Amino acid sequence: MTETRTLVLIPARMAATRLPGKPLLDLAGLPMIAALLLGPVLGLLGAAVFGFFAVQLSGVYFAMLTLAFAQIVWSVAFQWVGLTGGDNGILGVWPERWAASPSHFYWLSLVVAALAVGALRMITFSPFGFALRATRDSPLRGEAIGIDGKRIQWSAFVIAGTVAGVGGALFAYLKGSVFPDVLGIPLSVDALVMVLLGGVETVSGAIVGAIVYKALSIWLVSQTEWSKLVLGGFIVVIVVAFPKGIVGVMESIRHRRPSSAKAALLASHVETAE
Repeated sequence: MTETRTLVLIPARMAATRLPGKPLLDLAGLPMIAALLLGPVLGLLGAAVFGFFAVQLSGVYFAMLTLAFAQIVWSVAFQWVGLTGGDNGILGVWPERWAASPSHFYWLSLVVAALAVGALRMITFSPFGFALRATRDSPLRGEAIGIDGKRIQWSAFVIAGTVAGVGGALFAYLKGSVFPDVLGIPLSVDALVMVLLGGVETVSGAIVGAIVYKALSIWLVSQTEWSKLVLGGFIVVIVVAFPKGIVGVMESIRHRRPSSAKAALLASHVETAE
């Protein structure tokens, strides 16, 4: 269920994976590889705990609870100065020498992201993925054929938190510092907008949406003082005009072409027969 994965991803990411525990691993002397591997583990554990409570609800209440968890973690990170540095954050979290250059870190991030997307795509088209779709489309029918909807949702929550942990670990080394601001609600809103813009119900939709959203944000800032307003208006138009998003529209066009070709071929055969 795409909506569930979307709502789960960012709260789990904020609450579990971007908590400055990974920078602390670096400060503790652990190598970068160890920190990158422990990032998704922390995401998994956080998502497992929060997901257990979140899946007890559904719809708007589910979304509100995940955002509430994110707000709680933000408060802890902001006020627990001894662990997170509070408002000052944690500074000096840089990649090791083998990944210090921009090109090396770019390729590292690209490979890790490609592997994560490939894994998510495999999960999407696995029996678990089809059970997730069944829970999204018709929970009652899913339960009738033996699908435990809450267990499926919780598993999706854990998977999302784990993948988000990978992104959180890379984010810490990319920025070189971590502040409580990354745990704020605006970040989760940005991610939801990316998914809506790119297209729900697809793995590639989130990627396309993120690229378009960030590219537009950067370009509009250099073009006008009303960049946020223009970007918001553009997103509203896209979401209203194309509810399935950019990728959804492209897939609809791609599926429509073979049907048109078959119809033209059939018409030509009929004319020939006449």
